[in-house]
Amino acid sequence: MKRIAIFASGSGTNAQKIIEYFAESKDIVVDSLWSNNENAYALIRAERLGVETFTFDKEELYYSNEILDRLNDRRIDMIVLAGFLWLLPQSLTELFIVVNIHPALLPKFGGKGMYGLHVHKAVLAGKEKESGITIHYVNERYDSGDIIFQAKCPVYETDTPEELANRVHELEYQHYPRVIEEILLKESDEDYL
Repeated sequence: MKRIAIFASGSGTNAQKIIEYFAESKDIVVDSLWSNNENAYALIRAERLGVETFTFDKEELYYSNEILDRLNDRRIDMIVLAGFLWLLPQSLTELFIVVNIHPALLPKFGGKGMYGLHVHKAVLAGKEKESGITIHYVNERYDSGDIIFQAKCPVYETDTPEELANRVHELEYQHYPRVIEEILLKESDEDYL
């Protein structure tokens, strides 16, 4: 059984879709949801779906091994970022498979401060003809890890940032859980080689 820890900072719609996707899986379980924001609605979504939740601060994440030790104790195989806005320390990115989803087609419109509606406003200001999602591995720099998967959607001249966001969210919900599953099942296959 492969075990996922989701890290989220906000409302948690992607986290909810991931938890629901794996609810009946015999191979993969969402073990826990972790947040750096004690008011994140993601915590409520996870608790309602029976997933244990934890909150932490910068001291615990960056200046101690507390989170690393707790993830190891829970036998976590993958950390999934779902709207988590802090960089992860190298101690986590080196020890765990860590993936993130970005609401644009990287390498464009990535980096510090590029999240949520900020991204969609930048895409519209750039007069792009298409946008989409990028699922990528996480390293020590924002949005710069190796790309695993991208999916595209059109950008219309009449789009508001919110309309574009809705179209991108649909791609996130459709593809993120499936790509997570493919990575973990591939890891399982390699464990037996």
